[in-house]
Amino acid sequence: MAETQNWNKLSWHKFPALQQPNWPDKERYDEIIQTLSLLPPLVFAGEIRDLKAVLAKAVRGEAFLLQGGDCSEEFSRCTAPNIRETLKVLLQMAVILTYAGNKPVVKVGRIAGQYAKPRSSDTENINGLEIPSYRGDMANSADPILEARIPDPDRLMKGYHLSAATMNLLRAFTRGGFSSLHRVQAWNQEFVRQSPMGRSYERMAKQISNALKFMETIGISTDIPQLKEAQFFTSHEALFLGYEQALTREDSVAGGWYDCSAHMLWIGDRTRQLDGAHVEFLRGVRNPIGIKVGPSHDIDNILAIVERLNPENEPGRITLITRFGYKVIDKYLPPLLRAVKKSGYHVLWTCDPMHANTFKAESGHKTRDFDNILSELRCFFELNWVEGTVPGGVHFELTGDDVTECIGGARQLSDAQLGLRYLTTCDPRLNAEQALEMAFQIAEMIRSS
Repeated sequence: MAETQNWNKLSWHKFPALQQPNWPDKERYDEIIQTLSLLPPLVFAGEIRDLKAVLAKAVRGEAFLLQGGDCSEEFSRCTAPNIRETLKVLLQMAVILTYAGNKPVVKVGRIAGQYAKPRSSDTENINGLEIPSYRGDMANSADPILEARIPDPDRLMKGYHLSAATMNLLRAFTRGGFSSLHRVQAWNQEFVRQSPMGRSYERMAKQISNALKFMETIGISTDIPQLKEAQFFTSHEALFLGYEQALTREDSVAGGWYDCSAHMLWIGDRTRQLDGAHVEFLRGVRNPIGIKVGPSHDIDNILAIVERLNPENEPGRITLITRFGYKVIDKYLPPLLRAVKKSGYHVLWTCDPMHANTFKAESGHKTRDFDNILSELRCFFELNWVEGTVPGGVHFELTGDDVTECIGGARQLSDAQLGLRYLTTCDPRLNAEQALEMAFQIAEMIRSS
């Protein structure tokens, strides 16, 4: 990637920046940004290049992207058990997709920095009082009182430190033996173990264990990094641009600028204006970039954004994350697939089947139906096959916890059961059992590719 013309990590200030908190203490905010710019990076340029290389393989159909985690991370849930359970379910899904789908899986978590969230309005009305909207724990508190909703720049610093703690634990888990394929059976959560999906997973895990034992018996060493460690990357929406700017560093080894807050960043439906600050900032960093595309998109605008962010058409740089909803994906996806294919742009096609399939249940809970999610995924694969493009990945909101937030699945979770363990403060997530069931279904689609 050649040096970006007329860009530096401050150039976004000249463009309209949407979805930024209204920081009341500008002086304190500037102090925090300056301090963050001197702290160590959370990830490293070499790791970012590694991710881009494996995403380039997914563009060609030689690998598959699994991206998942919380809708919005919460400071209070940055604990070892929560991090471990999220990692565990992603590892389980990845091994299912790899073993049953016969394709290497790129594992990317929505974790270690997903503390900011876009909102449709700057304020909301609670009990007759207009207060600032909750913009994620890195900006303010979800507590529905005025004092808690005033954006506090010190939360940016706390977000950095908790992201660093999360990264530290993820590195320990993925490189210290926890993610070894020898432990594939130990990843199964207790509440999942006796379920239909849990039993299917156990059978597959036993087959993997037997294969490893066979290799050892005939003298092939299984004490190698490919089996003992997991390559795991992080991602979040690049929303609060001051924070992203502060963690953007020039690589001392190979040159070029990298946003070292995460390996992969994405830009949302609300902030992908061609002449906006988010596109301006992201065009200059060398991270892989995801672009969320919903029903309101304009095809020519998407093509222009892809060109702006990836003028050299580098494979692995751009991931298009479609989120249309199961009812209309067959209307919106085919024209987009054709236009991008005709343009010759190298993009990774992935599907986020969660966001456009959200609705309010009779119980009053915001939820998603497992069957609707699966329906959009099947359409995504089939439409790519028809158009001769590669269905290269999936993007989920999920948790390793035993939550009851999405209806359906093997246990046919009902509307009436949502209140049992509805823990999210943001969007409803698949629980571990539902995530495993989804992985087995996707593996069959991959094998058919």
